This record gives sequence, structure tokens and C-alpha cells, in this order.
Amino acid sequence: MKLSIIIPAYNEEKTIFQILKVIESVVLIDNVGKEIIIIDDCSVDKTAAVIEDFRKDYPHLEIQYFKQEVNQGKGAAIHKGISKATGDFLIIQDADLEYNPHEYNLLLKLVVDGHADVVYGSRFMGGKPHRMLFFFHSIGNKLLTFISNAFTNLNLSDMETCYKLFRTSIIQGIELKEKRFGFEPEITAKIARIPKIRIYEVGISYYGRTYEEGKKINWKDGFRAIFCMIKYGLLGL
Repeated sequence: MKLSIIIPAYNEEKTIFQILKVIESVVLIDNVGKEIIIIDDCSVDKTAAVIEDFRKDYPHLEIQYFKQEVNQGKGAAIHKGISKATGDFLIIQDADLEYNPHEYNLLLKLVVDGHADVVYGSRFMGGKPHRMLFFFHSIGNKLLTFISNAFTNLNLSDMETCYKLFRTSIIQGIELKEKRFGFEPEITAKIARIPKIRIYEVGISYYGRTYEEGKKINWKDGFRAIFCMIKYGLLGL
């Protein structure tokens, strides 16, 4: 078995080597292998050079690298990564250091053991470390999750989380349209409509970064998320 790790990256020269190094050190349960799929969303810094340096230092790793010709957004990069995945399971990993790859197994175990088809890693449940940042950002996340739950009839605590693990056959069978941060509400709405799908949630840690440290999502993306919930959740498009 193999886990495909999809990494959308845009101007992450400061952190991508380190996050790749952490991923390399992770030992997955049940001898599950790893493939890393990096989608560089037309970075204008040294992201590409740093990735090439990493590949030279760790030639044993299975890494696919693709660079978008123009900046299309995080969602578009994820779409590309999903289409290239060959693993049995698939997880999305941001190129920064906000999420800890050593926690892959928390999500993976539920799928490998046959309990789940999709697992969300929640930043708002469990006893894991959680950096204290942005009161209104956390309120916004909870509001978006509440609205999403109302439309999907799920009881998630963190719809906007990056860590979402899928059986690859499921996510590759879904037509995805949102090219930017609308990916999260779109995929949540669409998996919720799959008959008999088993969706779980586990607590994870969160080492959030400030906007000065490179955080990109903003309040405008929140309004887009609400639009996507109405479009894909309420209207079922």
C-alpha cells in the first residue's frame, strides 16, 4: 500500500526543505509506502531550486514535481496532484510548517483498519498543541464549519483543516472545480453526498503562522467559502 502526499506550494522557499525532510523521516504504519507530489503554483522565489536541492540530497524518495505555468491557486494545484496520485490513500500537506507529518498515522490508521473512507484532522479537538493566534480567524473557521455542517448534515469540528485523508479512488472520482481556497467546502459538500461513505475526524496539532510568516488566506476567502457552501452544499451543483 502507498500514501500519496500532495503538496501545493507557492513561494515557500523558507520552509519547504524542512517540511520535506520531516516527511522523509515519517515511518507509516503497516509498511505503507510514500510518494510525494509537489505542485509549484508558479512560485517567483527560490522554491523550485530548494526542491531540486532536496531531491539531490534524498534520491531514494519517490517525488513527482510539477510547476504550473501561471499561478492558478491552491485548489488548482491540489487538482493536479490528485490527478497524478498513484497511492491507495491520499493526504494534502501544506508546504509550510503549520501541520506535523508525524501525525499522518493518526488519520491513516482509521482507513487502513477498514473503519473509514475519509478522515479529517481537526485542530479543534483532542489534546494536541495548538498555537494561539487570531481570535476572529478561529471564530470564522468555526462559523464556516457550522454553515457547512448545516448544508451537509455532518458534525465536523474543523471543515477548513488542511489535513484531509481519502481513499484515492474516492477523491479521483469526484469532479472538482474550485481553483483557490474554495476547495475545502467544495470537497466536503461533495463527499457528504456519496452514499454510505464513512467520514471520521481525529484531533491533530496546529503550529499556525502569522501573515508576516507567510500565511496567505484572508477574509475574502471566507466569503468565497460561504458562496461555495451554498453552491455545492445547498444547491448540490
